Amino acid sequence: MNPLRSLILAAADNDAVRRVVTRAPVSRDVVRRFVAGETVESAVDTTGDLVEHGLRATLDHLGGEAASRASAERTVQAYLKLLDQLHDTGLAADAEVSVKLSAVGLAHGERLALDNASRICAAAEQGGTTVTLDMEDHTTTDATLRVLAELRRAWPWVGAVLQAYLRRTLDDCRELAGTRVRLCKGAYAEPASVAFTAPHDVDLNYVRCANVLLAGGGYPMFATHDPRLVAIVGERARWHDRAAGAFEYQMLHGVRPAEQARLAAEGHVVRVYVPFGEQWYGYLMRRLAERPANVAFFLRSLVSRS
Repeated sequence: MNPLRSLILAAADNDAVRRVVTRAPVSRDVVRRFVAGETVESAVDTTGDLVEHGLRATLDHLGGEAASRASAERTVQAYLKLLDQLHDTGLAADAEVSVKLSAVGLAHGERLALDNASRICAAAEQGGTTVTLDMEDHTTTDATLRVLAELRRAWPWVGAVLQAYLRRTLDDCRELAGTRVRLCKGAYAEPASVAFTAPHDVDLNYVRCANVLLAGGGYPMFATHDPRLVAIVGERARWHDRAAGAFEYQMLHGVRPAEQARLAAEGHVVRVYVPFGEQWYGYLMRRLAERPANVAFFLRSLVSRS
């Protein structure tokens, strides 16, 4: 693993570093680029701005792993409130929600996670939008896919997320190619036994997986900021006769906004991943680890604002 990435991921679990970063006003100023505030209202406001600029959104409540059934319930209630506001503001058609099963109780059993995710899916259906299940570290992959299969019995539109750095993902793409699938590189520290560790190998697997998804009958969603992969996806989409609107690009809030605007201006569907909530520190660290070039931006911002 890249030494800088290892250092960043270690910082994500270091309480001393966490206290320094989360308490520094200058850090919070920088975080606003990547996180749409701490409240449902701020997330909806950010979504409205994106939609006005021709973009779509997927919103993720940053609640962390549910330590109890009560904390899982608080996360569910946050999503239900968010879905109500997206419907009431007329944004539901252009914004969906992303849900981590760990945040809605997976550690307390698949049944609880399934029940809570089902409540969110039912509310999304009523509000006129959709849900995508986020993927987490490899130890939860099978459980997440089992819950996904159960949810799709009632809501076949529920989206999956697959991570190109896992060695199993090409097979998972073949299994799920006829459905809604978001393909990303992956942002967790994984052992070489289950994951590609060289960036070039991850990129190659991303392209292999993209070809499988584009050849299938589903709706692929390509989450990447890598200019080469954006170009390759576009070329492969044309080869597979995929018109604009038959697939989409996804990028993180605050990362390559000019590229987001360019792709949207060309007629592509571009969806922005919009996180919100009080527990933004872990999210920020994973984003820095996923793309260490963001570290330079973060440090420059700290210097320029200090």
